[in-house]
Amino acid sequence: PYRDGQNVIRDSVTGAIVYLPPEAKDVPTLMATMVRWAQQAEREELPVPLIAALVHYQFVTIHPYYDGNGRTARLLATFILHRGGYGLNGFFSLEEHHSQDLEGYYRALATHPHHNYYEGREEADLTPWLEYFIKITAGVFRMAKDEALASARAGVPAEPEELRSLDPRARTVLALFTKKEKIKTSDVAEALGLSDRMARVLLKRWVEEGLMMVKDPSKRGRSYELSAIYRQYIGSLSATPEDGD
Repeated sequence: PYRDGQNVIRDSVTGAIVYLPPEAKDVPTLMATMVRWAQQAEREELPVPLIAALVHYQFVTIHPYYDGNGRTARLLATFILHRGGYGLNGFFSLEEHHSQDLEGYYRALATHPHHNYYEGREEADLTPWLEYFIKITAGVFRMAKDEALASARAGVPAEPEELRSLDPRARTVLALFTKKEKIKTSDVAEALGLSDRMARVLLKRWVEEGLMMVKDPSKRGRSYELSAIYRQYIGSLSATPEDGD
C-alpha cells in the first residue's frame, strides 16, 4: 500500500528539508495518472527512453512509499527500457551508472528551487532531467558499440548461446568458478560490490535459471556449484566485463 502519512526528505548532514512530496491523500490519484500517461505514451509511440525518464521522474516526485522510492523508480525505468528493446542484455543498469555520479543524479532531479511539491515542483521544467537521463542512456549504448567493434576487430570467436545470454553480473560470477569449484554468498557480494541480501537474490535467480545448483543447502553454510551445462565452458570463457561497464 502507498504511504498513509506525509514523507519528508531531509539533508543527511544539515537536517534541512530537501523535498516535501505531495500529501498522502493525493498519492493514489497521482499514481493512477502516471500509469495512464505511460500507457498512452506507449500507444502513441513516444520514444521509449523519454517514457522511462519521465516515469522515473514522476515516481520519485510522487514518492508513494516511505522508503525505497529511488530504487523502485530506477527498476521501473529499467523495465520500461528493456521492454522497449533498450535492454542491451543487462549492460544497462540505472542503479550502477547513477551510483557513479550521485551528485549529478540528484541535481538533475531537483528541477525546481522550491522544496514543496505544490509550490512549482509539479509543473517544473524537466529539460535538465531529460538531458541527464538521455545522456546516461546514450553513453551506455556507445560503450556497447565500442566493445562490439573491438571484439570484431580482434576476431573474437562467437560464443555458445548459453554464454551470450548471460548478463555482465552473471559472467563475472561465472568467472569465479575458474578458480574454485564452489562459491558462497560472500564471494558473489565481494565480486559484484553488492550487499549479501542482494547477492542472495541473484543467486536464487541463477539457480532457477539453471546457471548453478545449491551444493550445501544449510542456510548458514550454503554454497553453490556450477551446473554441468555451464561447467563445460569454463575453459573457453572469454574476458569477463568489469562490473559497472
